[in-house]
Amino acid sequence: MTSSTATRVPGGIALAGRRTGSIGLWLVMLAQLMLVLDATVVNVALPHIASDLHFTPAGLSWVLNGYAVAFGGLLLLGGRIGDVLGRRRTFLMGVAAFTVFSLLGGLATSPLLLVASRALQGLGAAFAAPSVLALITTSARDDGARNRALALFSAIASMGGALGLILGGLLTDTTSWRWTLFINVPIGVVILIAVPRLVAETPRRPGRFDMVGAITATGGAIAIVWALIQAGDDGWSSPRTIGGLVVGAVLIAVLAFTERRVAHPLLRPQLLRSPSRVAALAAMAATYGGMLAMFFLMVQYLEDHLHLTPMVTGLAFLPMPLSIFAMSRVVPRLVERLGAVRLVILGAALRVIAFLPLTQLGPYTNFMVVIAALLFTGISAGLTFMPLTTLALRNVEPEHAGSASGLFQTMQQLGGAVGLAIVASTYAAFATPGDFLTGGRAGFWSATILSAIALAAVMGLVIKPRKMASRQS
Repeated sequence: MTSSTATRVPGGIALAGRRTGSIGLWLVMLAQLMLVLDATVVNVALPHIASDLHFTPAGLSWVLNGYAVAFGGLLLLGGRIGDVLGRRRTFLMGVAAFTVFSLLGGLATSPLLLVASRALQGLGAAFAAPSVLALITTSARDDGARNRALALFSAIASMGGALGLILGGLLTDTTSWRWTLFINVPIGVVILIAVPRLVAETPRRPGRFDMVGAITATGGAIAIVWALIQAGDDGWSSPRTIGGLVVGAVLIAVLAFTERRVAHPLLRPQLLRSPSRVAALAAMAATYGGMLAMFFLMVQYLEDHLHLTPMVTGLAFLPMPLSIFAMSRVVPRLVERLGAVRLVILGAALRVIAFLPLTQLGPYTNFMVVIAALLFTGISAGLTFMPLTTLALRNVEPEHAGSASGLFQTMQQLGGAVGLAIVASTYAAFATPGDFLTGGRAGFWSATILSAIALAAVMGLVIKPRKMASRQS
């Protein structure tokens, strides 16, 4: 902005009065929604993609996981680049790459081209996403404004997956699966044109890029997810499965070793010294893994077992985003009144309760059971995501906001990829040709266990302080 009335919040949204600042905030949020949608928007189109491009069953899962692994594996690097080069600049670089490779993915004529485009979309998302959260958190005028912005961000993050299924179903039925990727292009162009006018650049900070950390983080994620996906076909004791897990574990160990010794680490060890942050990261990984796995299984149930069209399948998920949006309006006040930890515990417990009926699906299950499960899953997500974000970013210095938000979103995306790989392998291991229910029930049990792990992670925040208090008394 060149107007003399323009003001800028340091490190964040450019403000020329409330209206212009609000437009800038919504454009940044729109970019985040686009990035989150892409994790699931092609989900309901997978049968059409497999038919058009002749994917193998194992290869088809990489249409989803190619994006998730690249996104999650490079988020830490994206957050670090934003801290060093400026968050707006890094955000725009990421959106530009995401937009270009969305176009190329929609034009893909082979499985290799589509998976490669999806992975490169993930790279662009990894550069853009940490800067979104960092711009939001560093732009807030006070704690109330920060909580409201985080609630909106969390609502987008949590309902984006369900909205992606709805949008994907509509586009696949009315046009073509290719439009699940083409739809990003006009949105990306608008963001690239408008954001430089409305969002301030953040100061550059001295530092180098930890390429060893980037390579080991991404390589470790790819190896682990690949091994988990292969386990469904090869078995958990096969050499390929065990070898992939070992390679992934070694790379993660190298990452942990080097991050303590480099001058400018990709993953700052100090960020993991807070028990509440570690618990929030673990809970986010398990939560998002369980939710993406539920989406994957529910689409199979609705389309393969109930024989619904992609459009109707997408619309069946409507209770989720509606309930998440409704919860986003009240959660900031609930956090101030009850505290973040209590809300996360309540949301995680409710999600376990919502998933349990899905483990008992049968040939004559009342469809309202499914709708109720989706509704309560949405309510639980609305209760959980914003408090988890608050716990993960609490007491982080502004100069490290990009790294912290990158770490948080890394756990979200890799948790989703690993959770989906585990549940897909469980489903494949128990599946009977032509019968979804046998493998599906086993898969829903896996998703329920992941949600229980999220609950256990946050319960530690309540139990441990009480034990310490009893010892001191």
